[in-house]
Amino acid sequence: MIFTGARTLFYKEILRFWKVSFQTIGAPVLTAVLYLMIFGHVLEDHVQVFDNVGYTSFLIPGLVMMSVLQNAFANTSSSLVQSKITGNLVFLLVTPLSHYAWFVAYVGASIVRGLVVGSGVMLVTMWFAPLSLVQPLWAIVFVVLGAALMGSLGLIAGLWADKFDQMAAFQNFIVMPMTFLAGVFYSIHSLPAMWQAASHLNPFFYMIDGFRHGFFGTGDVSPWLSLAVVGSACVVVAAIALRLLASGYKLRH
Repeated sequence: MIFTGARTLFYKEILRFWKVSFQTIGAPVLTAVLYLMIFGHVLEDHVQVFDNVGYTSFLIPGLVMMSVLQNAFANTSSSLVQSKITGNLVFLLVTPLSHYAWFVAYVGASIVRGLVVGSGVMLVTMWFAPLSLVQPLWAIVFVVLGAALMGSLGLIAGLWADKFDQMAAFQNFIVMPMTFLAGVFYSIHSLPAMWQAASHLNPFFYMIDGFRHGFFGTGDVSPWLSLAVVGSACVVVAAIALRLLASGYKLRH
């Protein structure tokens, strides 16, 4: 019964973002392409990050991962806040769905949206520069873990927020800065020592660097360190989200 309920809610969440795919998928892909065209054109001949890797090639995995993370977060957070505002959340509350079913459905759908957007960005941007997967398993592990982490974080934000303004504040003041300061557009080795140390405190950096390692076989830190940080963060955030769901935090008032 838990599996059936989770599957139904998961399907509903997939349809929710797919029916407005021009906004939920097309717009993020276009944004990533614009970033690539602007930064790639301006900095291609001026920035060398890894040996034998052009700046545009370096930039593509970062943009892909950034798109995955932001859209995985947006899927769960916007769905919950929208359900609260429109009042249709009550139809889920009267069902016998457990908090595990809620978690699997919402986070599962956010992973799917993140992967769909990331695939779209990859397909469009790969024509701008040569790119190959040297160690594809690392790329797969980090993109799935990153999407799951951000989907769980979006669940927490959606439970906490009562209106779109609060959700937008969470995204604009927490998610967006941490994403842009995670090495999407640069290697942290180009930063002063103080900012390098600060970057190592940002879990988003490990998600992006680990994903980029799958393409080039090298990165700013060991992929095993990145896996430990991202895996631990994912477990902690998922546990918090499950605890909030189990307690009915801001769902039953």
